[in-house]
Amino acid sequence: MDFTTFLIQILNSLQYGLLLFLVASGLTLVFGIMGIINLAHGSFYMVGAYLAFALTSLTGNLMLSIALGIPLAFVFGALLEWLLFAHLYKRDHLEQVLLTYGLILIFEELRSLAVGDDVHGVDIPALFSASIPLSDTLSYPVYRILISVVCLVLAGALWWLMQRTRLGMMIRAGSHDRDMVQALGIDINLLYRTVFALGVVLAALAGMLAAPISSVYPGMGSSVLIISFVIVVIGGIGSVWGALVAALLIGFADTFGKVLLPDLAGLAVYLVMAVVLLWRPEGIFKKG
Repeated sequence: MDFTTFLIQILNSLQYGLLLFLVASGLTLVFGIMGIINLAHGSFYMVGAYLAFALTSLTGNLMLSIALGIPLAFVFGALLEWLLFAHLYKRDHLEQVLLTYGLILIFEELRSLAVGDDVHGVDIPALFSASIPLSDTLSYPVYRILISVVCLVLAGALWWLMQRTRLGMMIRAGSHDRDMVQALGIDINLLYRTVFALGVVLAALAGMLAAPISSVYPGMGSSVLIISFVIVVIGGIGSVWGALVAALLIGFADTFGKVLLPDLAGLAVYLVMAVVLLWRPEGIFKKG
């Protein structure tokens, strides 16, 4: 492998890992803070991708579609929490799993009825459709770099929200002692609704960003869900920083595994998980 090819794989690993972080960060917030095992989280990624496809078909501009899709995803998440998930906080995990698995089936059926089962493409905006030359024959797409930059900015914004704002302080307090936070006069139900809606937005945004490079197709949320749970377990349940580090580890393991050991590439991610859990069973970082 020459240096240019190696550099391209590094960039691919970063882009893939950071995109996975967006999905996994929403999952770790909902799982770690609210105690909800949400098997439907991958469906929110799919919803985001199809939302990008539908809105781009109407507006002709992906960036405008993303700007419209973010508030729509937030409202969708808030309504879903109010209608369904708010009733699960004191239920056991089996009931959470059954409900959220049912949501996967519902979302897939609604998707099939609304847009069919064909694979769809989303055009990259003309402004970001160029590529940066790396050698005489190889180049790297500007749009993939844009995805990495956006994800890094969002990672910093999420850290700032959780660690430096009053809302973040309330969220962290609510994850430790729901009853005490409620006794202090904070509307814990509204707080949890906000957290859940934020998790939906992060997953949907990842789907919207990924739509032009991965296409939009049925069942696309399933593989993302599995890998997101792996990231949450490796990083530490409830830890945003842990999700970031774990997502980058998985991004590198998956990308270089496919390049160096294609026959064993499917094992690379789970091998990383096994090694990390043998070293730190609670994950790389604790909740925080």
